Amino acid sequence: MAKRVFKVSTFTPVAVADATNFTNSGHMSIQGGSGTQQLQISEVFASGQATSSAPTNLILSRHSTVGATLTALTTAESDASFDPASAALAAPAAPFTASTTKPQRSATLGLNYMGFNAFGGLARWQAYDEKDMIKTLGNTASLGELGLSCYSGGTPGAIGAHIIYEPK
Repeated sequence: MAKRVFKVSTFTPVAVADATNFTNSGHMSIQGGSGTQQLQISEVFASGQATSSAPTNLILSRHSTVGATLTALTTAESDASFDPASAALAAPAAPFTASTTKPQRSATLGLNYMGFNAFGGLARWQAYDEKDMIKTLGNTASLGELGLSCYSGGTPGAIGAHIIYEPK
């Protein structure tokens, strides 16, 4: 398998409480491609693009409700392999920012708090090695999907972000 990067060039996270439906284009989420697929997350990065002070309470978290009928990525959103020679997966992971059934962040399975000021600030989490990677399993709640979203509080600003992962 080859590492991949799910990138959204610019979006404004929408602040929502745990166990509340996300808003389309207000989060970055990734779901396993099959019931047995594992995804290993090695980096999450966000850079602020706001034009004034904007406390942005980003959280990387598992989802208690997973997205369904996922919408294809749009302009300025992409999912690409680091290696141009990597083979297509039979069951590719599904990165998304919009869906018919909205995902919900788990109230108990938060993984990383990455709050920062989106007025030029940066937030980065990187695994030290493979044993420290965040993993998903399958494509159902609560282990098969995770996402970068904004918790209530503050006034989130525009950001650009990426999630580096590897399907196993």
